[in-house]
Amino acid sequence: MTLVIENIRKTFDNHVAVEGISLKVQKGEMFGMLGANGAGKTTSFRMILGLLDPTEGNITWDGDRLSYKRTKLIGYLPEERGLFPKLTVKDQLIYLMKLKGMKKPDIIREIRQWLDRFQVPEYENKKIEELSKGNQQKIQFMAAVLHKPEILILDEPFSGLDPVNSDMLKDAVRDLQKAGTTIVFSSHQMRNVEELCEDIIMLKEGKAVLQGNLREIKRSYGMKSISIRADYELAFLRSIPGVMNLDVSKDGAVVKVENERVAEEIFRAISEKGFVRKFEVEEPSLHDIFIDKAGGDKDE
Repeated sequence: MTLVIENIRKTFDNHVAVEGISLKVQKGEMFGMLGANGAGKTTSFRMILGLLDPTEGNITWDGDRLSYKRTKLIGYLPEERGLFPKLTVKDQLIYLMKLKGMKKPDIIREIRQWLDRFQVPEYENKKIEELSKGNQQKIQFMAAVLHKPEILILDEPFSGLDPVNSDMLKDAVRDLQKAGTTIVFSSHQMRNVEELCEDIIMLKEGKAVLQGNLREIKRSYGMKSISIRADYELAFLRSIPGVMNLDVSKDGAVVKVENERVAEEIFRAISEKGFVRKFEVEEPSLHDIFIDKAGGDKDE
């Protein structure tokens, strides 16, 4: 089974929100969709879910179009949370999962298993408004996965979580993937994308500016980062053509350069000045690539 997006385009009056996106996500894959606010991620998610119809193009799962009639197949964690504050956790989830066709005994069993996993079994009968933002996030995540969807759409799933709860949620997402769930998610936290995804698409102003296997993208990307330690001042490196950024500290410097040719020039320059304790050329981080390719979008 494959999620196939074929040349989708979405316009609102004269505004083009998404322009010509195509991708395939195989069953059990984890796919990252990146972009600044206003880049078209949420609009793309809503088209995948069947909440919006593409102006042009097609979206299918296992050859058929996704729609409200196939809602049982889909789990969705929206960026804007939508829990009822006055309901208890149990009543909230029972209501939502009945809409997905689940039976009450099955819902309660799943609720308790997930509450135990998230180490909050005492929250079963607490009202949503009594929970912290991070724990509300856990309940919202449960609402997206209790019915065991085939496709899981996660829009900024780690927003507002501390490192402990973020790791807990990442472990849950990995286990769902291992069980065969197809996952598409967005995150402004590039480290999470690097940890979880093999393939990504990066959007800017509704268009794909970068797409493919993350490892291959990083390997082939021209920009490099160099960590240097030496016993002399390194500020002079700013004057070398091709140096994009230089951060100097008491321990050395980190230099971002356009390509490996510039790295070679820097090595020659510092070698002439004296002993080099460390010179390490690294592939760019996803954060560096994101700033280079997709920075500067307008807020939604």
